[in-house]
Formats: sequence, C-alpha cells, structure tokens
Amino acid sequence: MRKVGLIYKIVTAPEWEAARERGSYSGSDHDLRDGYIHFSSAAQLAETARKYFTGVPDLVLLAVEPGAQEISPALRWEPSRGGGLFPHLYTDMPLSAVTSVTPLALRPDGAPVLPPDLG
Repeated sequence: MRKVGLIYKIVTAPEWEAARERGSYSGSDHDLRDGYIHFSSAAQLAETARKYFTGVPDLVLLAVEPGAQEISPALRWEPSRGGGLFPHLYTDMPLSAVTSVTPLALRPDGAPVLPPDLG
C-alpha cells in the first residue's frame, strides 16, 4: 500500500452535519455522480479548493487517515488533474476515519483559506 500522510475532503457544513446524523459520509453530488469520493493530498488541496470551492460559503475541511482499517481497502490512487494521482474512495467514509474538522473562511477573492499546517 502507498504510504502517505492525511488526505483531505472539503465539504459544506450542512453536508457534514448530515453525515454526522447518518454516521458516515456518502459524498457530494459530484462524488455520487462519479461513483467515488474525491479526496486531495496536502499538496493538491490548494488547487482543489481554488478550482471547486471558490465562493462557496460555510465550508469545513475534513482530515482523513488513509490507512484507517475501514477505508484502506477501498481507497485507490488514480490519475486525475494533470495526470497526478488523487485519492478516490469507493465506499462510504466512516466518521471514525476523520481525524479533524476545521471550518474554512473565505478570502476576499472567495478562495477558501486553508490551515497553514497541513501535513
């Protein structure tokens, strides 16, 4: 298995609340359409945030442990934007895999402000 740090998912606060009520996260409309949950590595996150979440209010950043027993077998690193390998999860994400939840503010230009200490 590929050794990597945490992976990240940006969701709206209402999506996160719904996941907390269900006990798992099934993905955004975009994820459901593609058949897997899109994640980003720390190095990929700023571009993902800018490209897909500029101007979207009420966001939270989920940090997820990719080696968590519940998701590891269903996590694949696949080519995506520019040929880079992105983490894709082919199952619902159990909340137990989430290590932190961080609210994201928006800069004046609408881009999400990411924590400086991503690892």
